[in-house]
Formats: sequence, C-alpha cells, structure tokens
Amino acid sequence: MKRSTKLTLALAALLIAAALLFGLYRVTRPTPTQGKKAIEVVVVHADKSEKAFRYETHEQYLGPLLLKEGLVKGEQGAYGLYIKEVDGEVADYATNGAYWALYEGELYATQGIDTTTLEDGDQFSLVYTLG
Repeated sequence: MKRSTKLTLALAALLIAAALLFGLYRVTRPTPTQGKKAIEVVVVHADKSEKAFRYETHEQYLGPLLLKEGLVKGEQGAYGLYIKEVDGEVADYATNGAYWALYEGELYATQGIDTTTLEDGDQFSLVYTLG
C-alpha cells in the first residue's frame, strides 16, 4: 500500500474516532434542570474560615449564577471561567500558587464552574487552595 493511502486511511480513522467521541459526549453530558432550584455554596477562605451562601435561582449553570450574584470574579479563558476572586479574597496562582478549587458535595468538580449544572438541593464549595 502506498504511503499516501495509509495516511489517508489513518486520517479517516482519526476523524471517525473524533466524531464518535463527540457524539458520546453529547449523549452523556449533564443536562441542566429547568425551574427554580435552591443551592448552597460554602466558601473556605485562606484562613480556613467558612461562609455559606444560599441561593434560589432559575439559572441552569453555577458560573453565571455566582457571577450575577457577585460572589466570584474572574476572566474567561480557553477552558471557561477562571476564578480569581471569591467573596472578596483573591487567589493569585502566579504569586504563590493559590487557586480556587471547586467541589460538588465532597468531590472535586470534574467540570468547570460555567459548565457545572444545577439541581435543587446541590451543595458546592469554593476552597482557597495552595498548589
């Protein structure tokens, strides 16, 4: 088989695999719940003090809710919202390796804050973390 034919087949296989993975993602991704939801967000500051915030909302995603409420500030990046400030406290990774870690319940979040869907009764934590 010619080299160009092998390359064409490899490229076609790669495109098919990418299409299948994208399709799998579309089918299995979390879908937001419609309607009013009550959630809680606990902020754990650098000094380990905690402050709880409760929200009732029709928002479907966590990031837009917390931006609208003024709890978080950050900037949009290639992977979504990068949180720089929570409840008035700044975490500066460039200075000391600090960042805000997002937890869903007790588990480290598997998605970014702006793609984290909301369900009634959800509990989240934003924890000041030194890397």
